[in-house]
Amino acid sequence: MKFTVGLAAVATLLAANGVSAVSEWGQCGGINYTGSKTCDSGLTCVYINDYYYQCQKGSSNPTTTTTRTTTTSSTRTSTTTTKTSTTTAPAGTQKFKYFGVNESSAEFGNTKWPGVLGTDYTWPTTQSVDFFIGKGFNTFRIAFLMERLSPPAGGLTGSFDSTYLQGLKTIASYVTSKGGYAVLDPHNFMRYNNGVISDQNAWTTWWKNLANQFKNDSKIIFDLQNEPHDIDATTVASMMQAAVNAIRSVGATQLILVEGTSWTGAWTWTSSGNANAFSSFTDPANNFAIEMHQYLDSDGSGTSATCVSSTIGVDRITDATNWLKSKGFKGFLGEIGAGSNDQCITAIKGALSLMQQPGSPWIGALWWAAGPWWGTYYQSIEPPSGPAIARILPEALQPFV
Repeated sequence: MKFTVGLAAVATLLAANGVSAVSEWGQCGGINYTGSKTCDSGLTCVYINDYYYQCQKGSSNPTTTTTRTTTTSSTRTSTTTTKTSTTTAPAGTQKFKYFGVNESSAEFGNTKWPGVLGTDYTWPTTQSVDFFIGKGFNTFRIAFLMERLSPPAGGLTGSFDSTYLQGLKTIASYVTSKGGYAVLDPHNFMRYNNGVISDQNAWTTWWKNLANQFKNDSKIIFDLQNEPHDIDATTVASMMQAAVNAIRSVGATQLILVEGTSWTGAWTWTSSGNANAFSSFTDPANNFAIEMHQYLDSDGSGTSATCVSSTIGVDRITDATNWLKSKGFKGFLGEIGAGSNDQCITAIKGALSLMQQPGSPWIGALWWAAGPWWGTYYQSIEPPSGPAIARILPEALQPFV
């Protein structure tokens, strides 16, 4: 989004806690949505797709529908000034090892635990995986909800829900059986059971337990946590370091993706405290990458199909790229998205071209998002007819396969 799983998650949590008005960037409508449809003063409820409406400033299109609580990806509002760069280059000089899409659906309905399969959430389809494998893509980030895998009654140290775990294993195993990489993405924004995850012992126990379930599949990738936000960067870095150590302690050797605070935004990486907090990050297996996300609309939230400029992709990832190089770290762009128009397509291609230059630290990139319930969301690339299929797929993504 990026839509906002970040936003959707925060908004639905607020609704669950009885907040009557929805704050900026919060969800205010959509199919089967049962929370507040009233935005805070000065905000308007704007249609994003059939499943998701959002409170925004200075917008029109108020709506009052009902919705399926959807969790989509994150948003992050930032006033950070971006530095302009005009660096562009042809695609293909250094291909990504990991290139593909986010498969978003099992984290939908994020205030309904456990929720009803097929009503509140669903799993990605094998047909979607086959479609992208056929196009040359090889990586699929599978979002899921921690509260469904680890029911709050037992906490993070309790037993996994066997049915939900099997659903996760089924789609992940399908991806890897096709030769692809399956990224396991707990899409919780460093929250669990309506609170910030702060118990490091419970956190590391949870990761040990999950790693033990998947450590024998070399094509599984562990994404430690989707888009932490409103948490100090040093705290996030400490939790991420503890999780890496925990995963390695059970013998899992696969790639680990490490995210930072401030929605792990590339454009705010050097201004949010992440650059300092993660400067000495280590991995006993030396097999990790820093995961960042980047959208190209005015606030970097992925809620508008209008891009700031044709160079905004390069502008927003240049500082992060230079930081990765300076530290000798690998980078992974876990979410990128924009509209299907000439300016956005040029901006996407500029960013991906920069990332594929010789000596680049970037090892992968994933589009946000595929998934069977996205409907008319402008970034949906779900086959056969998601709005991003017609232009984004052939013009902005396939040249970089």
